[in-house]
Amino acid sequence: MDIRTAERSDLETVKKITQETIKEIYPLYYPAGAVRFFSEHHSDGNILRDIEAGIVYLLISDEGLPAGTVTIEGNEINRLFVLPSFQHRGYGRALMDMAEKNIGVSYASVILHASLPAKSIYLKRGYKEIDYIKIDTKHGDYLCADIMEKSI
Repeated sequence: MDIRTAERSDLETVKKITQETIKEIYPLYYPAGAVRFFSEHHSDGNILRDIEAGIVYLLISDEGLPAGTVTIEGNEINRLFVLPSFQHRGYGRALMDMAEKNIGVSYASVILHASLPAKSIYLKRGYKEIDYIKIDTKHGDYLCADIMEKSI
């Protein structure tokens, strides 16, 4: 396994990991409008902007295949996705460990928005709920998530 900074040439790979994970996992937890909101929020433009800022990381599996991604912006962990076919192999944990370590160099705490599929994972890692958000998706649904924090 290897985690490296994503490059502009990785845009399609990061997009594929993000969109495939949203498409396969999020409908199990959210209504269609919220799933569409997630997909639109993680657009090519937003991903490319973050890649160009040098804040997107790509995880390459033990088999040499792209399997996961995470974005670190300041002390926030964003866009953490592992392809469903690579889940339950420790790749999400590796991305979280790396992100928390990098953030810990400059900050005393980590902040993230917890989607329903991942909230229990964050609780087990010691994150605490500090706020709650409700977003009108403009697709007839609402997206609810917890803002969580962990001291490092």
